[in-house]
Amino acid sequence: MNNKKTLWITTTAIFIAMLIGVQVVTAPFSQFVTGPLVNLILIISVMTLGLASGMAVAVVSPVVAGFIGVGPVWAVVPFIILGNATLVIIWYLICKMRFARTFAVRVTALAVAAICKFLVLYFGVVQIAIPYILHLPEQQAERMSALFSLSQLLTALIGGAVAIVILPVIEKARASKTL
Repeated sequence: MNNKKTLWITTTAIFIAMLIGVQVVTAPFSQFVTGPLVNLILIISVMTLGLASGMAVAVVSPVVAGFIGVGPVWAVVPFIILGNATLVIIWYLICKMRFARTFAVRVTALAVAAICKFLVLYFGVVQIAIPYILHLPEQQAERMSALFSLSQLLTALIGGAVAIVILPVIEKARASKTL
C-alpha cells in the first residue's frame, strides 16, 4: 500500500473517531452542540479527502454510535446514514466544480445540502419510521419528531457555516504542506 492511500485511510479513520468522540462527549448536553459538530466533521471530511472519505464517515459513524449507545434506536440509523450521505454528496457535487472555492458556491452548498438533509431526515424519521416502524407512544413520538424536524436544518446550517470559515484555513495549511 502506498503512503498516499495509507494517509487517506488513517485520516478517514481519524474523522470517524472524531465524530464518534464528539457524539459521546456532547450527548449529555444538547442536540445543538452535537449536531453542528457532526455536520462540520462530515463536511470537512468530504471537502479535504473526497467523496469516498465523506461517505465512509457518513455511514460508519451512526452505526458505531448505535453500537456504543449514543445513537438513537436502530430503526432510525438507516435514515441518519441517508441524511448524512445526502449532506456529503451535495457538498461534494456543488463544491468540486471548477470555481468551487468561492464563498458563494460554499454558501450554496450549505443551503442546498442542509435543506436536503433536513428533508431526508424529516420524511424518513418523522413521516415513515415513527408512525410505521417504531409505533411509539404519543409523547415519545413527539419528542423524537422534534429531534428530526427543524432542529436538523438548524444544526446542518450551523455546522456548514463553521465549515465555510474553517475550510480556507485548512486549504491554506495543506497548500503550504503544514497539514
